[in-house]
Amino acid sequence: MDLERDEENLGEKSVQEKLSLIHGFLQAEVQLQLSELEAKLRREELSEERYLAKVKALLRQELSAPNGSGGPNPNGCPGKRHHPPKMPRLPAVPGRPRPQILPRGPRRPRKGSKPPFPELMKIRNIPKSLFFWGYFFPLQIQLEEPEMLTDERLSIFDANEDGFESYEDLPQHKVTSFSVYDKRGHLCPFDTGLIERNIELYFSGVVKPIYDDNPCLDGGVRAKKLGPINAWWITGFDGGEKALIGFSTAFADYILMEPGEEYAPTFGLMQEKIYMSKIVVEFLQNNRHVSYEDLLNKIETTVPPAGLNFNRFTEDSLLRHAQFVVEQVESYDEAGDSDEPPVLITPCMRDLIKLAGAIRHPTRIDKDKGPTKATTTKLVYLIFDTFFSEQIEKDEREEDKENTTKRRGCGVCEVCQQPECGKCKACQNMVKFGGSGRSKQACLQRRCPNLAVREADEDEEVDDNIPEMPSPKKMLQGRKKKQNKSRISWVGEPIKSDGKKDFYQRVCIDSETLEVGDCVSVSPDDPTKPLYLARVTAMWEDSSGQMFHAHWFCPGSDTVLGATSDPLELFLVDECEDMQLSYIHGKVNVIYKAPSDNWAMEGGLDTEIKMVEDDGRTYFYQMWYDQEYARFESPPSTQPTEDNKYKFCMSCARLDEVRHKEIPKVAEPLEEADGKMFYAAATKNGVQYRLGDGVYLLPDAFSFSVKPASPAKRPKKEAVDEELHPEHYRKYSEYIKGSNLDAPDPFRVGRIKSIFCSLRGNGKPNEADIKLCIYKFYRPENTHKSTKASYHADINLLYWSDEEATVEFRAVQGRCSVVYGEDLTESIQDYSAGGLDRFYFLEAYNAKTKSFEDPPNHARSSGNKGKGKGGKGKGKGKAASAEQSEQEPAKLQVPKLRTLDVFSGCGGLSEGFHQAGVSETLWAIEMWEPAAQAFRLNNPGTTVFTEDCNVLLKLVMAGEKTNSLGQKLPQKGDVEMLCGGPPCQGFSGMNRFNSSTYSKFKNSLVVSFLSYCDYYRPRFFLLENVRNFVSFKRSMVLKLTLRCLVRMGYQCTFGVLQAGQYGAWRRRGAAPSLGWLCPPRPCVFAPRACQLSVVVDDKKFVSNITRTYSGPFRTITVRDTMSDLPEIRNGASALEISYNGEPQSWFQRQIRGSQYQPILRDHICKDMSALVAARMRHIPLAPGSDWRDLPNIEVRLSDGTSTRKLRYTHHERKNGRSSSGALRGVCSCAEGKPCDPADRQFNTLIPWCLPHTGNRHNHWAGLYGRLEWDGFFSTTVTNPEPMGKQGRVLHPEQHRVVSVRECARSQGFPDTFRLFGNILDKHRQVGNAVPPPLAKAIGLEIKACPLAAAAVPCPSGAA
Repeated sequence: MDLERDEENLGEKSVQEKLSLIHGFLQAEVQLQLSELEAKLRREELSEERYLAKVKALLRQELSAPNGSGGPNPNGCPGKRHHPPKMPRLPAVPGRPRPQILPRGPRRPRKGSKPPFPELMKIRNIPKSLFFWGYFFPLQIQLEEPEMLTDERLSIFDANEDGFESYEDLPQHKVTSFSVYDKRGHLCPFDTGLIERNIELYFSGVVKPIYDDNPCLDGGVRAKKLGPINAWWITGFDGGEKALIGFSTAFADYILMEPGEEYAPTFGLMQEKIYMSKIVVEFLQNNRHVSYEDLLNKIETTVPPAGLNFNRFTEDSLLRHAQFVVEQVESYDEAGDSDEPPVLITPCMRDLIKLAGAIRHPTRIDKDKGPTKATTTKLVYLIFDTFFSEQIEKDEREEDKENTTKRRGCGVCEVCQQPECGKCKACQNMVKFGGSGRSKQACLQRRCPNLAVREADEDEEVDDNIPEMPSPKKMLQGRKKKQNKSRISWVGEPIKSDGKKDFYQRVCIDSETLEVGDCVSVSPDDPTKPLYLARVTAMWEDSSGQMFHAHWFCPGSDTVLGATSDPLELFLVDECEDMQLSYIHGKVNVIYKAPSDNWAMEGGLDTEIKMVEDDGRTYFYQMWYDQEYARFESPPSTQPTEDNKYKFCMSCARLDEVRHKEIPKVAEPLEEADGKMFYAAATKNGVQYRLGDGVYLLPDAFSFSVKPASPAKRPKKEAVDEELHPEHYRKYSEYIKGSNLDAPDPFRVGRIKSIFCSLRGNGKPNEADIKLCIYKFYRPENTHKSTKASYHADINLLYWSDEEATVEFRAVQGRCSVVYGEDLTESIQDYSAGGLDRFYFLEAYNAKTKSFEDPPNHARSSGNKGKGKGGKGKGKGKAASAEQSEQEPAKLQVPKLRTLDVFSGCGGLSEGFHQAGVSETLWAIEMWEPAAQAFRLNNPGTTVFTEDCNVLLKLVMAGEKTNSLGQKLPQKGDVEMLCGGPPCQGFSGMNRFNSSTYSKFKNSLVVSFLSYCDYYRPRFFLLENVRNFVSFKRSMVLKLTLRCLVRMGYQCTFGVLQAGQYGAWRRRGAAPSLGWLCPPRPCVFAPRACQLSVVVDDKKFVSNITRTYSGPFRTITVRDTMSDLPEIRNGASALEISYNGEPQSWFQRQIRGSQYQPILRDHICKDMSALVAARMRHIPLAPGSDWRDLPNIEVRLSDGTSTRKLRYTHHERKNGRSSSGALRGVCSCAEGKPCDPADRQFNTLIPWCLPHTGNRHNHWAGLYGRLEWDGFFSTTVTNPEPMGKQGRVLHPEQHRVVSVRECARSQGFPDTFRLFGNILDKHRQVGNAVPPPLAKAIGLEIKACPLAAAAVPCPSGAA
């Protein structure tokens, strides 16, 4: 046999190995004999040579005998295992976090699988790694744990010191050359849940004192069978190179150093995921709001420490160990202090849990982080302090009624189904356990692990599926109250009579005299409702009785401010009603608080928040409120005349003005002909249209003579080999995110030939039915050349045609300027850049001959006025003046506003403002150094502060002129415009109003920004954020922001704007607070969500943007944006390369700039791992392709390794089987069972985690997706990752992710714009920026605002 054959080479070590290998299968009698031999060796009764000889003889005798009964049991473990009672948890050791138990279910053999030891094999066939050699045959004396701990080599005290008895906790030591095994001597990993399942595990090794960092064996004490292990833990999340792993036994704590030779392979497998957990926890500790893509970058750029058997971390590594990482994060959260925020609910961890399908286990997750101190002005502080103190008190009163509904757990997990422990603080406060019941907190053992993650996800959801709810009518006019004439009497004679009504100036009600102009409280029909407040604008008596006209005030609680409003503040609204005097309850005092003459210099002063004394009858107002659009504006200045002051109602006057403005009207009649009356002009919505003007019409207003080319339809789905593409069945939806396939056309453009009304039977014109006869203009894509023609042409190029169409005047969407290019006195580029809505033509298009011709003479002059007497010269002159007035706002020479850009990033907002010519950014604040450097590169004249904005404001408020670096600080009166986008993550736990969430909110950066606004009091401000800002935390952030701004005296509103409508290639909803009264008009049509509404308190507010169904120009596509960029490969890193070609599209010409620029910067892309690169290489080039099109094949990777085929091992209960009957499930959860960790697969071309969790996440549509040449980039991310939130980041044709320059172009950044830092820094700068085209549109609107042209200190803003 093998033992005999190798006997001559059988040394001491090999004998020990082979003995220990078969020891578990020997008869009990033989085991006893071996133990006696070992004891004699210890007592030195036998020499080592004699000991080895006797052992060999005993084994020869035993192995030549028939198989005994000591073989393994069917589950693969020898002998019967004893499950001891669970050991008590150990107290925390000073200087180290509490031991963290990492629950993980053990792998179980599948049914039908063979046990690992079916028979007693020959020695050579038994895997060496299954046993710990030194367990049975130690070569040197090894001590048991109690004896070992008394060894003087482990003492940290001198012989004269008596320190051992002073231990309050267990002693701590280190152990090297260790191995972990079970009671039968099998080597075991300790991270698979065996310890948590009460399986006794032991370890042996050389124990060293805690201060010894040398892993060698010198100076240590050899010990065996230490344990059993009560707990294992990981510490060292403090930035050190390695994570420290430790064991706790009943006697001591041990920190692991180097494993023994036989245990090294087992321990090596654990080190990768343990170190991965360390990276995740440390990264998220200080970067709580990073994305999943940012975590991937951190992992992929981290170099593993020396000694580990791998050289790179990848996304596959993270997903492979996702379950372990989640468990470790939970354990870390539970071991943390009460004031530490839970890492589990960070956006990054939530994405990882969803993507990998990790299972969350019980952990304590209700901790809040202590806020950092914000610098606030007195006004902002008082508003927040007053609101929260009242709201906290209110919530405490309502707690019992609501029964903490919003804090209930999921009800289905094992934690929720446990009984209360009766021992924790929460239980001790419960009435059932003898407490007061005031805390209303759940048992610490029953705090649902799913709740915090679910609530964090809900914070980011936006629900727009809520119907519009019109503001309720104050009173029902039809209901009349029974008059009590004894309490009402007129004072004096009527001041005016119009036949049916006698108007009075005064009336006496309940001995109180009222007169026109007084404010009153009005009793509602429902006595449970509060009193209404109104101004009496007229009083009269007629057949209906004694009446008055009420101009209603709107209490702040009925505005978008809701509960955040001042209870004494009212708002003027355009709502009024005729009422009976008997409804009047009494007289009240409503005071108008106008901004002071020194308003701009009053910022930051110790202002008293109370505007009026609360005596129950006194109120105040500052603003007029638009209930449809949630806009706060200065009260109208309309004044009554002498003739109507006895019945003047400001609301009636404004409503009449609006109605009058909306009604289409004709003007300047010319002649009658053919049963029609012709006119020279018509007006609608305050805009006058004259003969020869260019007009916008909806796409269906008229058609063209050329039959449009069939829209580019995607090829029909062909039969797919389901064995090769097993996930393709998930692509049942035709919708592709980022596609323009269903985008409507841009506006039709025409020139007015004539304006007319048909004549009625009585010979009078029917002015309610106004029609236009127009000349049609063709766009390049409307000609026979179809869509391809538009790609190379200017976006504002048209073709004249003599085709005419008659359209309804009501269908006109706006006015535009269309000129013949040869008639221009400036270049076409300068003309186009001079203002909005400008088009030109150079040729005429003949649809019959499908040819391009010189335009006719009448096309070259916009003064063609058609029929009519004396209309030529007069009409032409007026038309010219009308067009001139249209463009006048863009030509105004407005002084540039001195601007402070807070949270400036790389400067996207300032770039757009500079392009609009509205501002000069003199100061910028940006703490992130790479973004600050980028801002400096693009704005060398700007003072850029890289300090905390709170520190800077504190310095300015203290009277300092410079900061610590000597940079000059802006002073009060210097800043004319303030802009910025403060992040709102700082108070993400504000689900209920308590003292902790109050501290978070009042110390957030939003509050800091508001304090900047209050201190500097700029004439304009813009607060920009992502769309979720308006719905964040039940819109409380938005409400309190508006509350502060209104109290400061700012006119403000809020809205959601889509960057794609303003010339950017990507779509991003932004919620800006802006300094204008009208939002910018979209110039480019965006195919989806043109009108982005906002829902606050179940009421939908819409924007007053008028262009909601189309736009002046076609959509900018991916091809327009990046088709001219040279081809690069995965990982391209050359910072400067040449363009290798001319710009091909209008967008490319604009983005490159007018000046010659031979160098292309930052056309670099991320270097993806070999596995990810292979996946990208196998994504088809067809539109809409993503991970579901990947083939299930084995591929050799660029690093020399190969992928595996994904195995489908379970029946998919939801999706069934393939057409060939193949399985579709990759985990037991597909059958409705719990997930089995043994089902996980890695290193496959199709990522295992995607089919695993696809049914719960829309099949992960778009991950590993390619952009579509004729589509758009739905969102620009801070880190393009194929498996990130925005997974459609692959180039349409090249096998790589999009480059930095491509992302910058998608945002509208010119190619000359400089970025700074490494590739991830640059991606982050671009992704976080406001698109410059959107900022430019905002800037042009501010520029057109009358307040910008006049030096009027009237504040204006919008949220």
